[in-house]
Amino acid sequence: MNHQIIAIGADHAGFDYKNPIKEMLEAEGINVLDFGTDSEASVDYPDYIHPVADSVSDGRAQLGIVICGSGNGAAMTANKHQDIRAALTWTEELAALARQHNDANVLSIPARFVSLDVAKAMVRTFLSTDFEGGRHARRVGKIACM
Repeated sequence: MNHQIIAIGADHAGFDYKNPIKEMLEAEGINVLDFGTDSEASVDYPDYIHPVADSVSDGRAQLGIVICGSGNGAAMTANKHQDIRAALTWTEELAALARQHNDANVLSIPARFVSLDVAKAMVRTFLSTDFEGGRHARRVGKIACM
């Protein structure tokens, strides 16, 4: 994993995955900006996802990880930010393709639909995979609405 600062945020459904993923990253020497939540108490996921997207957009973090029950609300929220390309994935292959083909800069994890081991593997793959550019750069350049 070659990124120095990663932002992470989760709602109550993603809380149980957030700390183990954060600990895994820190053990590999990666700095983590943790935007919460810090318990299983019910919260509104946008309150924890917007700060992750903001930190990636403004350059405080190179990439972001967002976690909620289905991954959908987190991805939808992050993708409201102009410079964010959040990818909802449930396999390592999809995490790799999101980086290779879409230059995704936020990984959205569906905590209720993947195991913690799969979530960690997706994070490792997402962070260690580079954007391929080429024909994909042209397509990624057409994603944003100006």
